[in-house]
Amino acid sequence: MSSPSVTNRRDGRGASYTAEVTSFSDLLTGPPVVLDGGLGTLLESRGHDVSGRLWSARVLRDEPEAILGAHAEFFAAGAHVATTASYQVSREGFARAGLPEADADAALDASVRVARDAADRAGRGRVVAASVGPYGAMLADGSEYHGDYGLSVAALTDWHRPRIDRLWAAGPDVLAIETIPSLTEAEAIVRALDGTGALAWLSVTVADGALRSGESLADVFALADSSPEVVATGVNCCAPSEVASALEAVRCSTRKASIAYPNSGEEWDALNRRWTGDPAPPDGLVSAWIRTGVGAIGGCCRVGPEQVGAIAAAVARPR
Repeated sequence: MSSPSVTNRRDGRGASYTAEVTSFSDLLTGPPVVLDGGLGTLLESRGHDVSGRLWSARVLRDEPEAILGAHAEFFAAGAHVATTASYQVSREGFARAGLPEADADAALDASVRVARDAADRAGRGRVVAASVGPYGAMLADGSEYHGDYGLSVAALTDWHRPRIDRLWAAGPDVLAIETIPSLTEAEAIVRALDGTGALAWLSVTVADGALRSGESLADVFALADSSPEVVATGVNCCAPSEVASALEAVRCSTRKASIAYPNSGEEWDALNRRWTGDPAPPDGLVSAWIRTGVGAIGGCCRVGPEQVGAIAAAVARPR
């Protein structure tokens, strides 16, 4: 699906476009693409309940106008990409919440439709990324932060493929495969993407310079390099301090675009379900990441429109 075309201009908040933009891949050929921030945590800050198993998918189902408004806030701040509220959506996850499979399929479709509506209203080459979260997100027990599910690559491939097919058929510009914690699940994702014709980015979650599973970043980025469907790879849902070394691992492992959208710098206490610590100041870190040639940059948990605006301003500064 094509995004709106744009002509020579600088939008005042982010990248300068010098040619017609027809896809997410085209955006990656210019200055860093400005991603959005943490949708679920923005909704929470606006008074919406995201504490249940479905997280932001509950808001998508019951209050879609709130999702539309959140996308609009990020676009107004300077984001070029709306990431859909589908991270937590799966048939099994909905079944565990007492909801029919058909509701999960409808939610996947609706997530793309709402984001597309927001992108069309924002105009100027804005695009839609359909979020595909890890298997651990469905478990809703924090296991996406270690990836030890006890499942084979084949089993995870079978679990991911129907959701990938459904989301891609709904018409996003790119699939945002995100917060993947292990090489096993990354391999399953690559297999699930094979032959779909989709465009995707593959983003992993890291700690101490490695995948959350303890496996090598070089190995997972080399795996991403082997997939024709994957157009960018990098990290998300991690501490800002992890980004520089991860971007270097991307640079050494693949010629594909790099992507980074860390958390605010606060840490999630999964046991007590609360955030601790202080947010990291973005300006110096973001400028350093831009100097590495990062292809797309944004935020994950606890990164709101204000921080996305600061990222967009950093991207827009003449160099």
